[in-house]
Amino acid sequence: MIRRRHLLGASAALPLFAIVERANAQSKFDWKMAKGAAIEVNFQKGPNADVLQAHQKEFEELTGIKVGSEQIPEQQQRPKVALELSAGRPSFDVVSVALHVQKRLVERGKWMEDLRNWVNNANVTAPEFDFADFAEPGLRWGTAADGTLHTLPTNQDVWLMFWNKAIFAEKGVAFPKTMDEMYEASRALTDKSKGIYGMVGRGLKNANLPLYTSFLMGMDQDTISKDGKTLLMDTPAAVWAGELYKKLLTETAPPGTVGFNWMESQTSFSQGKVAMWIDGIGFSAPLIDPTKSRVAKDIGFSPVPPGPKAQHSATFCSGLSIPVATKKKLPAWLYIQWAASKEMGKEQIRLGAGTPPRVSVWEDAAVQKASPFPKEWFETSLTCQKIGRPGLPEIVSVTEFRDVFGIALTNTLAGADVKTELVKATEAFKPILAKELAG
Repeated sequence: MIRRRHLLGASAALPLFAIVERANAQSKFDWKMAKGAAIEVNFQKGPNADVLQAHQKEFEELTGIKVGSEQIPEQQQRPKVALELSAGRPSFDVVSVALHVQKRLVERGKWMEDLRNWVNNANVTAPEFDFADFAEPGLRWGTAADGTLHTLPTNQDVWLMFWNKAIFAEKGVAFPKTMDEMYEASRALTDKSKGIYGMVGRGLKNANLPLYTSFLMGMDQDTISKDGKTLLMDTPAAVWAGELYKKLLTETAPPGTVGFNWMESQTSFSQGKVAMWIDGIGFSAPLIDPTKSRVAKDIGFSPVPPGPKAQHSATFCSGLSIPVATKKKLPAWLYIQWAASKEMGKEQIRLGAGTPPRVSVWEDAAVQKASPFPKEWFETSLTCQKIGRPGLPEIVSVTEFRDVFGIALTNTLAGADVKTELVKATEAFKPILAKELAG
């Protein structure tokens, strides 16, 4: 059970929502208004879902609602969800949505309930829900062009740089202030004879796009024009980012990086043989655990250094939605309120299980004091949230985009010319985008 001491640093140990229940005893809102109902929740597998499942019984005790939940790996969950929603017969009443992949798909299908109708109804929304506390970037992810709030954000994953302070100190290398300096530092820190490498990152096709776009953002450019109609992957800026990606992973990364996803990168970095790793903040927790990481006492956290024209953090957002087709909207809304609450956000931070898009939980001094993460981690997270920029294009065919350009980037690690590969991939993806735009 989550205890209040984790969140407020108090000596008393009270379950989450104990005080909330007392406060609500004097209001019209009642957490038990749907007592006896049963709902199904479908999650994409991840740390955020782990937290919610671990405390599911607390929600059941609070509301009298029975919850069945399952986690499915994202590669299987996304097509399953799309198939069931398009058929109008979802097996779930609440579903997690990866907005960086599924945003345009759920908007086009009009599959999800407009949550504004629930947020604005004081009879079904708890007084302490505090919708104004949600950070604007997260809400933007979950909102369609027509204003429909189809997804309430629960995790806004930002990309940052993990760095090994001991390796930098041993080599007498200063932390890089720019992407160009990052490359030079990575070269200086690499000592292949000792098995020490300057950089590690995703080389695996499809998974590698966010690392590449982290560099592309340094040129103040996105992958597709703002109107979503023109590919920008064969521009000089795109080639520059591709060359940096290629140089870092072929000259200064461990052998086999071409097949690395985040798991292999995390393992390599945690063994203390790599100076820098760029990836999502959600992978922080094992790195500060001395039983799992050799770099626990040496790890540093920083935003990715700025490129020649800009500094941004690749950002990805996920949240929870209610299918229009479910007949259990009220208990589903109560669940989402609980899952996206300040208390659950604080628990995510305490466990390093995500980046809740609520302003107050990051500014809470008690949360910071009780956290195993250093102040530098909090400062880096806040900075990255402020400079966040979508790490993937907001299009329906984003998976195909990752496949086509991911293969192109992987080919460059095998020796192919960057410009040639990006031009070829751009031509291959144009008909896919054109078909999408045609409806």
